[in-house]
Amino acid sequence: MRKIIQPVKTVFILIISMYMLNCTSNTQKIKNNTDPAQQVISRIVGEDNIDKFEFNLDSNLHQSYSVKVEDNKVHVSASSQVALCRGAYDYLSNACNSIVSWSGNNIRIPETLPDYSRTVKSPYKYNYYFNIVTHGYSTTYWDWVRWEKEIDWMSVHGINMPLLPGAHEAILQRVFRKLGLSKQEIDSYFTGPAHFPWNKMGNITAWDGKIPDAFYEKQIQLNHKILNRVNKLDMHPIVPAFAGFVPSSIKRLFPEEKIRELSWGGFAKDYHTYILEPGSDLFLKIGEMYIKEYEKEFGKQEFYLADSFNEMDVPLSEDSTTALKELSAYGESVYSSIEKANPDAVWVMQGWTFPYQKKDGKLFWTAERLHALISKVPDDKLMILDLANEYNRLWWKSDPSWKMYSGFFGKMWIYSFIPNMGGKTAMNGRLDLYAKMPSEALKYNKKGNLVGFGFAPEGIENNEIIYELLSDIGWTSEEIDLDKWVEKYATRRYGACPPNMKKAYNHFNNSFFGSFTDHPRNTYQFRPDTKSRGTVNKSDEIRQGLALFLSCKDEIKNNELYEIDVIEITCQYLGLKADELLVEFQETGENNMASLSEALQIMSNIDRLLESHPSWKLKIWTDYAKKWGTTQEEEVYYQSNAKRLITTWGGGVNEYAAKTWSGLIRDYYIPRWKLYYEAKANNTNFDILEWEEQWIKSTGISEVKPFNKPIEMAIKLFNDQKNKR
Repeated sequence: MRKIIQPVKTVFILIISMYMLNCTSNTQKIKNNTDPAQQVISRIVGEDNIDKFEFNLDSNLHQSYSVKVEDNKVHVSASSQVALCRGAYDYLSNACNSIVSWSGNNIRIPETLPDYSRTVKSPYKYNYYFNIVTHGYSTTYWDWVRWEKEIDWMSVHGINMPLLPGAHEAILQRVFRKLGLSKQEIDSYFTGPAHFPWNKMGNITAWDGKIPDAFYEKQIQLNHKILNRVNKLDMHPIVPAFAGFVPSSIKRLFPEEKIRELSWGGFAKDYHTYILEPGSDLFLKIGEMYIKEYEKEFGKQEFYLADSFNEMDVPLSEDSTTALKELSAYGESVYSSIEKANPDAVWVMQGWTFPYQKKDGKLFWTAERLHALISKVPDDKLMILDLANEYNRLWWKSDPSWKMYSGFFGKMWIYSFIPNMGGKTAMNGRLDLYAKMPSEALKYNKKGNLVGFGFAPEGIENNEIIYELLSDIGWTSEEIDLDKWVEKYATRRYGACPPNMKKAYNHFNNSFFGSFTDHPRNTYQFRPDTKSRGTVNKSDEIRQGLALFLSCKDEIKNNELYEIDVIEITCQYLGLKADELLVEFQETGENNMASLSEALQIMSNIDRLLESHPSWKLKIWTDYAKKWGTTQEEEVYYQSNAKRLITTWGGGVNEYAAKTWSGLIRDYYIPRWKLYYEAKANNTNFDILEWEEQWIKSTGISEVKPFNKPIEMAIKLFNDQKNKR
């Protein structure tokens, strides 16, 4: 019997062993599936070069990567898919002098790979990206093709925590419908899509609505693609939650419910927001319904954003003790509404408003009030996005928020910057401070639970050098040597950094990249009747730097990124010249029409030069919007909504975005100045507000032929102005 059973037992054990080995192998294969990272890098380097990269996920690493070259292959080991992408980009950047940017890529991979070995560990758990209003000023009408490109950009720049508030309106309208609100009541609550960020934050309702019904389902479909991709890349997206804002018509369903009115931005009462009372059962009910509805559609999430008082006066009782209790109840209501639906979720709030908001000339958000707001939330269930560290230092002249608020009282927080407001295209920012300020927070012994670093521009596709620098800062605990870094940046972007290029950047760092204003705008971008003056840096070092930059033409040949930067910097210089003429015209009695004509001609040249830019064109912006329409009427609506945001905006926010775009200059800024002063000269009426509204609702953009040789034309236009003054 034993002689028969033993072989069977042996075979059985062998089969089980082989099965377990196979399971272990499959498990290891699943754990080491690097396809998402490989696909990102393949789209960037091309199929011919992807075989030169070997990827390996290593669970022993934590927010880090290791790169080395062996047998003419780049071996990247990392803790996550994003870290793999960052590691590959480290090699491309530092060993091959390549770059991935919004305006284009410059990828150079030699047949024989340069030797390289490096291990990098980020001092942060999370690398954060986006401002909620980026999804107004930049991403509003993007399609999946543009989103895929952006996610690739995020991946190689090491970003693992994007703010993605998409489909909020589609989910919220489902919740409102289940509560019993009518279609008309729901439609009158939401703004137009370009203004969604301010609707989410409770700043405004209804403005430039109503949304076409087809929009909601398109939102859902696109958001599925975005979340699926970022999840495969091991990112930690921050998605929207319910912050307490409701239509005033909620009183029809719940007549006993108390709601408080909020106002913002100079908007009329019809566009005011209403927030449920702290501690309200309905607040908790809607918040829980929202999370469940969101997760039913998109799956369980980790981080939820909700901001109840962004840039608004908080409706509190006058008694200070009662007011603190109300603040505590607000915070508890937001968190509890999330926690009831998903106990594992973390509430995320923006920290921008705390050092900014004033009431009667005094800072509203004292340490005592902020502590009250978050006091009933567990430390590991709240994350504060400390968005605007450069504003504390340069604009508000105050201590950083993380010092003002005791390291945010034990809660998790993320250090961040807001390099621009409205996505303004003017070059502007303190590179020197960006290079060193984050290390100060890391070294501060009372910094609390600092878990991340990031950047939160209100709009993107501008000032690309800033975001390249900031993404590098997110992977080091030390200050960056700016002089060496800029030289390396120029080499990566243009293929070389001749002596005059380095000198040019020294001038730029002493002018527009050595200054900071929250709203750098040209005079020509303001309504002529306001006689407002431009705020773009006017240093003569811009002229000196541009002369040197242009002199590198023969040493940097056939480089599209050099051509793009020639266009951008030249247009900024020419814009200052147009501004000088407009101011001269207005301040000398408006009789010298020659100055006005010359200014308008310079603006026309700027517009035509920008026709060769890959993204600074009005047509690109309106074409994205138009594609969301399923009927001609919808196409017109989406285009007008997109145009409104970047021009008149609404309320008292006019001219905020200040885009230097081809098409916008020739069809909006130039005719507005021309028609206004022609009417004055002829003593006729020109209703500038009515004209603006007609332009917003019009379709089509006039055509202009780009210059055949943009660099040569930029040099000519620069020399023409240089020789005049």
